[in-house]
Amino acid sequence: MSAATTSNSPSKWLVLPHYAFAAVSFVVLCLLLVFSTDAFGGHYFHPKLLTLTHVAALGWATMIIFGSLYQLLPVVLEVRLYSEKLGTAAFVLLAMGTILLSIGFWNFWVGLELQVAAIMLFTSFLIFSYNVVQTARQVKNWGIEADFIVTSVVWLVATGLVGVLMAFNFQYPFLPQDHVHYLQLHAHIGMAGWFLLLIVGVGSKLIPMFLLAHPENTKGLHGAYYLINAGLVLFAMDHLFLQTGYNALYALMVVLGIAGFLHFLYQAKCLGKRPDLDLGMKQTFVALALLLLPIVLVFVVTLQFGLPQRLLSSLYLVYGLSIFFGFVSALILGQTFKTLPFIVWMHSYEDYVGRFKTPMPKDLYSVTLLRWQNIAYIVGLVALLVGVLMAEQTVILIGAVLLSIAAVLYAGNVFKVLLHKVKDLKPFGYENAGTGARQRSV
Repeated sequence: MSAATTSNSPSKWLVLPHYAFAAVSFVVLCLLLVFSTDAFGGHYFHPKLLTLTHVAALGWATMIIFGSLYQLLPVVLEVRLYSEKLGTAAFVLLAMGTILLSIGFWNFWVGLELQVAAIMLFTSFLIFSYNVVQTARQVKNWGIEADFIVTSVVWLVATGLVGVLMAFNFQYPFLPQDHVHYLQLHAHIGMAGWFLLLIVGVGSKLIPMFLLAHPENTKGLHGAYYLINAGLVLFAMDHLFLQTGYNALYALMVVLGIAGFLHFLYQAKCLGKRPDLDLGMKQTFVALALLLLPIVLVFVVTLQFGLPQRLLSSLYLVYGLSIFFGFVSALILGQTFKTLPFIVWMHSYEDYVGRFKTPMPKDLYSVTLLRWQNIAYIVGLVALLVGVLMAEQTVILIGAVLLSIAAVLYAGNVFKVLLHKVKDLKPFGYENAGTGARQRSV
């Protein structure tokens, strides 16, 4: 992590508010889930489900990605962030747009409120994407990670554009197909184009770093990049203009791309010099395992196999939940306490290192809270998915309550780190400092 020094890193006042907003959003998301158990008995185009989806995608996942990426770009691309002012503007618009959009969907206000929220969010995406592209232009040694990151923000803008068109189409119908048709496009390019590509790009750099591994064979990553993007482009073109029904083929291309990424991580795991994984990395590998469920379900809901419509509706819901509450959320829960404590530690203690006895980044959060958070999350997720599949509101409620407990534990731990204060530090004695210097020289 030597690249993530304060000389390259943006101000903590740009990065940390994203983590705070995301933590609160996760709690709100799970509490809304508690009051939405009745919405899982029908079609996924339901005001409460739309609210849950967008709080998860925007206030929870996208918000924390924006914040963490501002900090991680200097690590992944080895350059400074282009503009902190643009980052602040993107944060404000994303936060306000998410709140307004969520209120609009929950009450199904499809007029001015939804349109203003969509424009604010789209503007936030444009600003963020411009900031990332301008940052990437400074890169001297362009790697496959930069390809993933820059392409992901292009898909983010495309996702936002479709969202704006849909927001206005509610009140002023002008799109040639029904709303659900474009909702499917909006969801898939957002999930695979924005989230998946960015996760692959950043994960292919950070996960080997945390494992102390340096895999040199990146053919799997290059294959993943072209397969995922080709599948997405073909899906979008087909969905908009051709409607040939080859969606399973496009899904297969994306899945093969994911396989290339997972093979790269397997190589990193084999080469890793860190034998013991902490809770954060264990949760990260749980997230990668959870990715298998939506991979299977995407073929089931695409090919349908003659299944009853009621079962298909439940599988559609499980498919979406397994992505946002499963893979994406598990990955965030795992990586937050790999990145956030280091960010806070770096801004708090970097100037004291070598002169004073300082805590380690892992000392800034509670391992006990993290352990119980992970347990409550896994049990709650399983209960939620089983409850939705069986259409049992009681089981769904149990899952929602357990996920809410996990969210509260997560938020408590996040704010414990965010509110950390530098206490009286004991300076190293002259004798100890000299010993340490001799040891370092050896």
